[in-house]
Amino acid sequence: QAHLVQSGAGLVQPGRSLKLTCTATDISFELYEINWYRQVPAQERELVVGITASGDIINLLDSVKGRFTISRDNAKKMAFLQMNDLKSEDSAMYFCNARLGVYMYWGEGTLVAVSS
Repeated sequence: QAHLVQSGAGLVQPGRSLKLTCTATDISFELYEINWYRQVPAQERELVVGITASGDIINLLDSVKGRFTISRDNAKKMAFLQMNDLKSEDSAMYFCNARLGVYMYWGEGTLVAVSS
């Protein structure tokens, strides 16, 4: 059974940075598109950014352009979301997602809180 394990949760002040990590087990990670979503209570999960198996960046949310960067390390089966210049509206539970055709896996979520 495939798993996506997330790390990097934190409480930070506005303007600071955080890096989220998603580590995959038991999947051919290099074949999967990886996406980062976020969700706040009572709202739908929102796609933040994705990266294809070949490394192309896709679906970058306008509100995070210039601040968030997605990357992947296929050898380590890891994906990353570098978040700079964080704003209070970035506060959410962040989820990594691996997708290949009909196969889809989710991480357990990582809480990011941005507050002064």
